[in-house]
Amino acid sequence: MSILKPYHRIYRPVTGTQANAGYSSWKYITDPDYAFAPTSYIKAFLLILADLQKLFEYIEPAKESMETFSFRIHELFMRTCIEVEANFKAILTENIYTPALDRNNKPIFNIRVYKLVNKTHKLSEYKVGLPQFAGNELLIFEPFKAWQKQKGNLAWYTAYNESKHNRHDKFKYANLENLLNAIAGLLVLVSSQFRTQTFSAGSSGMAYSDGDYYAMSSSIGSVFRIQFPEISDKDKYDFDWAVLKNEEVRFQKFNFDSIK
Repeated sequence: MSILKPYHRIYRPVTGTQANAGYSSWKYITDPDYAFAPTSYIKAFLLILADLQKLFEYIEPAKESMETFSFRIHELFMRTCIEVEANFKAILTENIYTPALDRNNKPIFNIRVYKLVNKTHKLSEYKVGLPQFAGNELLIFEPFKAWQKQKGNLAWYTAYNESKHNRHDKFKYANLENLLNAIAGLLVLVSSQFRTQTFSAGSSGMAYSDGDYYAMSSSIGSVFRIQFPEISDKDKYDFDWAVLKNEEVRFQKFNFDSIK
């Protein structure tokens, strides 16, 4: 069955049978009704990238550095995982999701709830590459790969919680490897919603370049590379945005309650 209208905050390519597939595959992301305040999520991510690059002035992004830990890494690690949680909540609340309530009647959002998003966004199929300063190889991260298993846990997210709640004893978990996996995870999340859109004040056109030095595609912020998952034709969107954009109701909500 064709998906005739895009879901809120769920990026999918558009089937090539559409005359304007290239235009339609990204332009719907820039519609104000697609997502609430997308710039706040992108800007937060870009600020994290800027701070990561400052960190790289002191710590080489290399395999030998992965166990390095510090207060600066801990600080950036905490901020990144908070943004990860914020993106998950935005996806769920802007679609259809009825959270369970705790004993104080407050909605419950946790990593078990967030895992539902993997079904729609294929987070576990993304790959992220980070160029090393000392060579032409990419450090490869698959931050959500563990979710390919039914009971798979995200080691970097577990490290975040342990380091947050018991910093003295678990301080070493705030290391470069966990930080990079968390930032890669945040990149995957924003890319699975907004592709490569940054909602800057400049042109909104999508640029294409060939002959890149590194493998994978360029990504938001241009620090990491990214490999998007393969999407089957039945899961792609099937609309002509040049037509759909004129309709009053241009988007639909995905029912996450149906996959609890």
